[in-house]
Amino acid sequence: MHRNERTDQYFADNKPYSGLGRRSLHSGVAFIAARGLNIFVQLASTIVLARLLGPHDFGLVAMMLALIGFAPLFVDLGMSEASAQRSSISRAEVSTLFWLNVLIGVVLAVVLAASGRWIARAFGEPSLAGMALALSVTFLMMALSTQHYALMRRAMQFRRIAMIDISANIIGSAASVGLALSGWGYWALIAKPIITSALTVVGAWTACRWIPGRPRLTPMVKELLRFGLGVTGFTMTDYFARSADRIAMGYFLGAGPLGYFQNAFTIYNNLLSILSEPLHNIAVSGLSKLQHSAAELKRSWEGALSLLCYFSGPAFAALAVSAHDIVIVLLGEKWSPAGPLLCILAIRGIADCIERTLGWVHVAVGRPDRWMRWGIFSAICQLVALAAGLPFGVVGVTIAYTVTMFVLFVPALVYAGRPVGISVGDVLRATAPQTIAALVAVAVAFSIQEAFLQELPRLLRIPVASVICVTAYLTVVVGVFRITRPLQLAWSLLRDFGIVRLQVNS
Repeated sequence: MHRNERTDQYFADNKPYSGLGRRSLHSGVAFIAARGLNIFVQLASTIVLARLLGPHDFGLVAMMLALIGFAPLFVDLGMSEASAQRSSISRAEVSTLFWLNVLIGVVLAVVLAASGRWIARAFGEPSLAGMALALSVTFLMMALSTQHYALMRRAMQFRRIAMIDISANIIGSAASVGLALSGWGYWALIAKPIITSALTVVGAWTACRWIPGRPRLTPMVKELLRFGLGVTGFTMTDYFARSADRIAMGYFLGAGPLGYFQNAFTIYNNLLSILSEPLHNIAVSGLSKLQHSAAELKRSWEGALSLLCYFSGPAFAALAVSAHDIVIVLLGEKWSPAGPLLCILAIRGIADCIERTLGWVHVAVGRPDRWMRWGIFSAICQLVALAAGLPFGVVGVTIAYTVTMFVLFVPALVYAGRPVGISVGDVLRATAPQTIAALVAVAVAFSIQEAFLQELPRLLRIPVASVICVTAYLTVVVGVFRITRPLQLAWSLLRDFGIVRLQVNS
């Protein structure tokens, strides 16, 4: 088959078709399941590494990753969102975006490699210089896979993306553990992103056979760049606001306290990313096909958001109730100070998971400029929270960020949805019952746990407390608010996947 024929699916017009909603739901279930497996691998490797390495090792790597974690955002420059969102796009336009990604990746790699000594002096940690040099190669690796991933998203090939991510993560995690066992210390943590990014490039180019051609700067490319810069404006300000806590804690409190926060945040962020990252990609791809029908887009958005809140709320509530036990069981007694931090972060997750969806509408309707403006406002609020919490240590910062998230998540979604008529009432209808039920479940489960479960072994207390939490949640959300449609929809999806398995077996 001719190469262009093999890649035609990636450049087809981005428009709605029969069964789009159901396909998006199926993609979401499959992608979240795959993401869950990916997170299991991540957590398993973190558990092993936490027992082989110390808080100082994790703190050093957290400092560096907080400084360079912007790389995927800057290398991408919002152009993957532009490629996935546009109604139509050509091979020449994607080729130009590809080479621009590569150029940015090379420049950032050189800048980071040259800045290693300055970073080491600024934090008083000489080892950071070598880390910077080694990690600089990941910038180029990210650039080489960005547009291939965007094209697969455009064609809604999320299972392929999931398989690439899982394979790269498993191999990278295994290599990291092997290096830790061999006595490489913090270098075992540094090796994982390098190996994973390299394997991702191989997987993306193998799955998506599109080969970039010569770049051509056309009016459409300029429009795509403007779109991408709007996306980048948000992601960069959001990243720096969310990373400022680790940078500030590393600078003022040291690597040890930061190490406790980092591992608590890793557990929390893994659960958050199971839901928010896969669903962002699927929602943007699906809603973008409805960008010319505001009423249909609004209806689909509300249904998807309500479904997300319905299942994310009890998940974070259960994590909050069992946070301290989970930290000790997974990481060991030496990580006990991370338990209260994980509890606070998990409560934050009830609102954070909802707030993370604001990009669904901003990108789908082609208004990244509004997303950028909200990012600036949100960043200012988070930096104020950081300043208020820092005098009270790691716990103070974590609480301040949590309070800020609950204050901001409703205004964030209302502002995002204004171009398509989404109101405060629409947001509250989709999110308020689930949020209230999750907070009530946390309070009820904590009370019962403190009164009756303290004598249970940790491994037994975790599932018992979680069941109590979920039961309390369902009692409120079903018994009080009478919301049952997400359960019905979940059951129908399970039946769909059961039918698929039967067909395969037959």
